Amino acid sequence: MKAYVLRSYGPPEVLELGDVPTPAPGPGEVLVRVRATSVQPYDWHHMRGEPYVARLMGGTLGPRGPRIGILGADVAGEVEATGTGVTAFLPGDQVFAMVTGGGFAEYVSVRESELVRKPENLSFEQAAAVPLAAATALLALDEGQVRPGHEVLVNGASGGVGTFAVQLARAFGAEVTGVCGPRNVDLVRSLGAGEVVDYSRADFTRTARRYDLLLDIAGTRPAAACRRVLRPRGTHVLVGGPAGKWLQPVGHTIAALATSPFTSRRVVLADVTRCREKRAKLVRLAALIEQGDLTPVVDRVYPFDDLPAAVRYVEEGHARGKVVVSL
Repeated sequence: MKAYVLRSYGPPEVLELGDVPTPAPGPGEVLVRVRATSVQPYDWHHMRGEPYVARLMGGTLGPRGPRIGILGADVAGEVEATGTGVTAFLPGDQVFAMVTGGGFAEYVSVRESELVRKPENLSFEQAAAVPLAAATALLALDEGQVRPGHEVLVNGASGGVGTFAVQLARAFGAEVTGVCGPRNVDLVRSLGAGEVVDYSRADFTRTARRYDLLLDIAGTRPAAACRRVLRPRGTHVLVGGPAGKWLQPVGHTIAALATSPFTSRRVVLADVTRCREKRAKLVRLAALIEQGDLTPVVDRVYPFDDLPAAVRYVEEGHARGKVVVSL
């Protein structure tokens, strides 16, 4: 099969398109023919091996080189074959999933317990935009214990996670304010935000309004400033942070969590890659999509041959919603 292989850290050019063996599904596994995948910061952080401090933390970034040979955390496609013991899927079934890696290839082997049937009202390209970003947004709102009538502020409302977060918070009955750049104000409002703060014209931490929940995706303001916008029992959910070669966004997260014992506001981290209920969240998301409460926002669709260009575009940080690669 064709796949983009990552052998060393570096820019998008280190992703080598070549022939590699097609994986064989083992017991309890399903071989999926990938029809679409998506690109996100998770991918280029692993491609670059940044931040450097993460290489020493024992995770998926190796100290000397990549531990994930084929990147791509989002997969949408068709079941090609099944391993022994698989009972829920048959060849030809349309599915999507969140995986540790393998999406930047023509085929990927996925555990049956990670697969979910693709919503019928989505194309493969739309479905590939959903898994990691939408599950992160859902986890963030769950961690924030969002309730009907809550006032929710989404900092970074026009990106992959943010566009899902605005829609989900609204679907759960919250009043939503989104923070984004000037060219995305209309988009964020169309997703359900009652108010939109253009960060080029106003600092959201210096307004008089107070919120029950802050979903901090962009990580553009320090924790002390973010506390000012929260009610005394409000929750600050950390989703992302500023990019950096050495420490960020890890440093932003650590600094914010370190302040939590000294304030009445809750500070929690939403990291869906460590969540044990990934499939359950995808099932919930599929139901919301099928009933019309959630729609992926896709900025661009690249052909598989141009996948490195898609990664480069996501690295620039200006994508509106998700960037998808079609196979």
